[in-house]
Amino acid sequence: MLLNKRALLPVFIFFLAAGFVFAGEEFSYQDKGKRNPFIPLVTPEGRLLKLDKPENAGKEGLVIEGIIYDKAGRSFAIVNSSVVGVGDTVADFQVLKILERKVVFARNGELLEVELTKEGIE
Repeated sequence: MLLNKRALLPVFIFFLAAGFVFAGEEFSYQDKGKRNPFIPLVTPEGRLLKLDKPENAGKEGLVIEGIIYDKAGRSFAIVNSSVVGVGDTVADFQVLKILERKVVFARNGELLEVELTKEGIE
């Protein structure tokens, strides 16, 4: 029994010394482009937040995830996880046209066409 206590004493001293050595270093979290894990994913109203920018986002941050095209003119598109129709606004862009494979947006008099990605077609 005394032998076991003598064997544990060097181990205890090692961990005690290691604690003092590493206590002086300040930890810095490297996010590597990911979201902050301390930001909640759900708003107080119960809405789910999407904080990460999708990889297939265009230069303006608009992602066409799907299109429901109607030749009669009542088409819809899923843009940045929101269902929009002609005249709706998403990310400061107004939807002008919804075509079979792309959506035409306008902001400050400038037109922007965003095509449906292959991922959305399959």
